[in-house]
Amino acid sequence: MSFDALWESILEVGREPSTGGYRRFAWSDADLTLREWFIDCAEQRGLPVEEDRNGNLWAWWLPAGWQGDPVDAFVTGSHLDSVPDGGAYDGPLGVVSAFAAIDLVRARGIAPRRPVAVAAFADEEGARFGVACAGSQLSTGELKPERALALRDADGVTLAEALTRAGRNPRHLGADPTLTDRVGVYVELHVEQGRALDLLDRPLAVASAIWPHGRWLFTFTGEANHAGTTRLIDRRDPMPAYAATVHTARQAAELHAAVATFGKLRVLPNGANAIPSEILAWLDARAADEPTLTRLVERISAEARKHAAGDRVELRVTAESVTPLVEFPAAPRARINRALSRLGDLPVLPTAAGHDAGILAAKVPTAMLFVRNPTGISHSPAEYARPEDCHYGAEALAAVMADWVTD
Repeated sequence: MSFDALWESILEVGREPSTGGYRRFAWSDADLTLREWFIDCAEQRGLPVEEDRNGNLWAWWLPAGWQGDPVDAFVTGSHLDSVPDGGAYDGPLGVVSAFAAIDLVRARGIAPRRPVAVAAFADEEGARFGVACAGSQLSTGELKPERALALRDADGVTLAEALTRAGRNPRHLGADPTLTDRVGVYVELHVEQGRALDLLDRPLAVASAIWPHGRWLFTFTGEANHAGTTRLIDRRDPMPAYAATVHTARQAAELHAAVATFGKLRVLPNGANAIPSEILAWLDARAADEPTLTRLVERISAEARKHAAGDRVELRVTAESVTPLVEFPAAPRARINRALSRLGDLPVLPTAAGHDAGILAAKVPTAMLFVRNPTGISHSPAEYARPEDCHYGAEALAAVMADWVTD
């Protein structure tokens, strides 16, 4: 099956007609359908499939006569879930390209001397339960099962309940003791989430690093009351403090040459004629280094407390996830450049977007390839990559795969 056929086979899964975006949330019907698609793609290629204890999917291409468990494998892939009304490319491009790369390598008559795996990691976006890269974080031991199972979605459903409904056993979650043995290298291909390649007029880049980043929950607690009859002086309204904090975050980000975003909000009781009792607001903050990120969040938190105190509102700030700086190791990056030497010197780019490759880097060698995004738009229905660039990326991944598996 060609790249185009693979790509088209999932285009309608989880697509919201009213927006054109995707709602492929972890353990939802759309996610389960994509898992079935993954298994079908593997079976069509004669690849045995494993769903590990944390819901991550692995499709194995083993050398002829291989005995025992896979070790020192060349692993590639990405994720299949999305942010709310996300684009088509973020995640699925890497999984589709991985299957397409196996097809290209096989078509050239190359037989692997070491195992190859296509991986689809569970709940990378964290859109449903609030913690990004949950599948890879569980496997590396960074996210503890007790915390993960207690996470709740917007409807109050815990991850444990969602797993049970999907026919999985929540008690299986936990660190994967085989991870460091089975993965020799993980190379993740991903659409660029920015315009650097477009500005350079290049279709492909190698990643150098992932900025440190995290999510913090700001809970502003006031007092619910009538919007029409409560005097301004008597109000304990959390909304002005929250609104001022949004403005503060933008100013602080500019000051620190960083980015800070309040993109998710929950208002209680959420009535048009009611003063809110509580506002839950999630801050996404990213910076070029960890000290800068720390200073940024401390500045925003301190200013938020001032705003809250001025309005007689309580504030609680909780770090839900914090990922340190990831610098991809030089050796895999150098090998990718050698395998792709016919393309000339590839651009080397850092990214402020988080990825499973960044999580796995704490345990195994990792690298990333970025495919050009001509608009730079991501986490939006307008996210796009040209077909010729997608083909270019899959062919480059195949060349990297062939270099690794014939060594």
